Amino acid sequence: MIVEPRPTADLVDEIGPDVRSCDLQLQQYGGRAQFAGPISTVRCFQDNALLKSVLSEPGNGGVLVIDGDGSLHTALVGDVIAELARGNGWAGLIINGAVRDSATLRTLDIGIKALGTNPRKSTKTGAGQRDVAVEFGGVTFVPGEIAYADEDGIVVVPPPSPSAEG
Repeated sequence: MIVEPRPTADLVDEIGPDVRSCDLQLQQYGGRAQFAGPISTVRCFQDNALLKSVLSEPGNGGVLVIDGDGSLHTALVGDVIAELARGNGWAGLIINGAVRDSATLRTLDIGIKALGTNPRKSTKTGAGQRDVAVEFGGVTFVPGEIAYADEDGIVVVPPPSPSAEG
């Protein structure tokens, strides 16, 4: 499902005090500052083999939320994995962890938000979980819900009801 980006500030105004807005001050690293899409998730700690496998699949305009437990010790995404994601149709990546190759990431037409950078590579054992609810920044990211991201932050909303799609 392709979801058009919307300003997160407008969503907050519409939703009101019950808004689910991520409190972490994630930095923008991708070439696309505004992105939105259905959420898929990966939970991995200093190991990016599972997320590379997920990003090898068609993204269909989705947003992969990666919970690296806030580790800045190793990068979970670099230019090779980001280009793989872009090429497979992912709209964006939200990373509770680090990236590398940040100068190249800024040239790619994909949204990438992360805590920071570290040139150190992660391990590649395949450890982790996919399509599970992950929580950081005061928000629970549930697969199938919709993430909106822009220069102001990240807002998560339930998926549209089937009657609203028709």
